Amino acid sequence: MNARRYDTLVIGAGIAGLQAALDLADQGQHVLIVERRPSIGGAMIGLSKVFPTLDCASCITTPKMAAAAHHPLITIHTYAEVDALTPRDDGYSATVRKKARFVDEAACIGCRQCEYACPVEVDDEYQGDFAARRAAYIPFTNAIPQVALIDADNCTLCGRCATVCPKDCIVFDQQDQIESIDVGDVVVATGWQLTPIDAKPEYGGATITNVLSPLQMERLLAPHGPYGRVLRPSDGKDPASVAWVQCAGSRDRSIGVPYCSRVCCMYAIKQAMLTGGSLPFADLTIYYMDIRAFGKGYEEFYRSAKAMGIEFVKAKVGRIKEAADGSVELHIEHIDDRGQVEVRAHDMVVLSLGLAPVRGVDALLSLQLGDDGFVDVLHPKDAPCRTSLPHVAVAGTAAGPKDIVDAIAEASAAAMEIRRGCSVDTGEVAGHGE
Repeated sequence: MNARRYDTLVIGAGIAGLQAALDLADQGQHVLIVERRPSIGGAMIGLSKVFPTLDCASCITTPKMAAAAHHPLITIHTYAEVDALTPRDDGYSATVRKKARFVDEAACIGCRQCEYACPVEVDDEYQGDFAARRAAYIPFTNAIPQVALIDADNCTLCGRCATVCPKDCIVFDQQDQIESIDVGDVVVATGWQLTPIDAKPEYGGATITNVLSPLQMERLLAPHGPYGRVLRPSDGKDPASVAWVQCAGSRDRSIGVPYCSRVCCMYAIKQAMLTGGSLPFADLTIYYMDIRAFGKGYEEFYRSAKAMGIEFVKAKVGRIKEAADGSVELHIEHIDDRGQVEVRAHDMVVLSLGLAPVRGVDALLSLQLGDDGFVDVLHPKDAPCRTSLPHVAVAGTAAGPKDIVDAIAEASAAAMEIRRGCSVDTGEVAGHGE
């Protein structure tokens, strides 16, 4: 049986992967998107708003998700992974494994009856583990595709989902499906992951309930979040004071992340401003070493936050402890005040964790990595998307930490780089020229 042929394989369906796929498809390329999660949209679909405009993140991401899903030249495999990539004369041979959903995707109509009937509740990772989901579920309201899946690790095989399904979609013995494909080019858009919240044990990120990751705070701020408002996780009360600790996962050789993640200052300022809108009487504090407002309008955004009354304290946080009353104590050392040591208490603390690379695709392709672990590029200025391999481009945060604006621009640049090496008429791969 011959392998199916696509012009381009895009690995990852975050905002960068979607943009690259749409640009290529609009130029007549047949594109296959492979996304490891059950839905496309990446991390951006889970954000509340974006800086510095404070536009709705979902309002930006959802149209691109829908455009990709309905584009006649784009095929999307969600809940799937690329197991192997082998070079060929005219591109690559790929082995794609579609993981078993235990649901017939073609027949499922997204009615969620299986979810309503399922008696098993587990922590909902999409909601930062602040809410529960069922073992049979659709990941979130605007997920694409609107197809259920069953969490095999928590399913009790009670059969209630199968009983209520109007389309007889439940397939308990479904197996992973392996597909062989041939592609001309590859766009690596595997995105990022947060640095571990427990990387610095002195910050108590894995043990103190009211010490949150930035993505957890994003869900509290989102209008479709777990509580519908910002509440303290330990007791459900309105926090009277919230703090952000900068460089909690970056610029720290002790945890193996010596680089600046670029976006942490800005997302902390954004979250503080949004929290001020939700909790107008709360005291909001950002502890920082340096504020890096590098993009267009970012300095003005920072100054607006200061004008709102958000307190910026130039200090290093040495350790974080939980007080008897449930508040969080920060032991800080002021940087510009002769190293004065102080203990401050807050109801809730957000650790501004950094961006780390998602590993795996580098081993598949033998891609050259930089010292920071992200995919290296040959010419950072002249060709920031070209990798060490022919017919392989990189887009978005797979190449290094960056904001959403830069990730989208780089995705379009990656699509252009791919098209520079392809014949528009035949779709056959040609060599990339300098």
